[in-house]
Amino acid sequence: MLIKNESQFTEQRFDAVVPGNTVLERCKFTKCSFSGADLREIKTTGCVFSDCDFTQARLNASEHRSSSFTNCRFINSNLFSSRFDNCKMTGSIFKGTDLSGVFILEGDWSYVSMRFLNLKKFDLRRVVFKEADLSGCNLDGADLREADLTKAILSQSKLAGADIRGAKIDGVDFRGLDLYGVKLDIIQAAFVVRSFGASIG
Repeated sequence: MLIKNESQFTEQRFDAVVPGNTVLERCKFTKCSFSGADLREIKTTGCVFSDCDFTQARLNASEHRSSSFTNCRFINSNLFSSRFDNCKMTGSIFKGTDLSGVFILEGDWSYVSMRFLNLKKFDLRRVVFKEADLSGCNLDGADLREADLTKAILSQSKLAGADIRGAKIDGVDFRGLDLYGVKLDIIQAAFVVRSFGASIG
């Protein structure tokens, strides 16, 4: 089933099972509810979801390309093996979300809340996480090269073995974090040392 031509939906509820072959192109959903919906294997391209609720929705194996999910809620949602390719996720909340096997290709994830989620060994290269709340996340072994972590909150996060070379880390507080095995470039290393109150010279 193909829905396209910039169809627009506002404050509507979608809680039925959506066929796995559904493809959404350039559709816009504003303040819509997908709470509890079965959206497994759905595909979106260039769609906009604004202030939508995906609480307990199942998006297993779904694929999203250049779509936007801004200020959306993914509470106890299942995103197992889903794909987000150059998507805009700004301001969205992920809580109790199953992100196992999720593939994220670049995109803007600024201001998202992903507290205490498991991102172990995720490939997050060049993803924008400006001012994102990543408190308590397991980022052990994650690949964050060239990501934008400007003012991101990493308190209580696990970073063992993570690779952040080339990433923007302005405003990140590394105090209290275990940096064992974290890969840094020279400029980042100097920044981290200063953040602990040490001087270089």
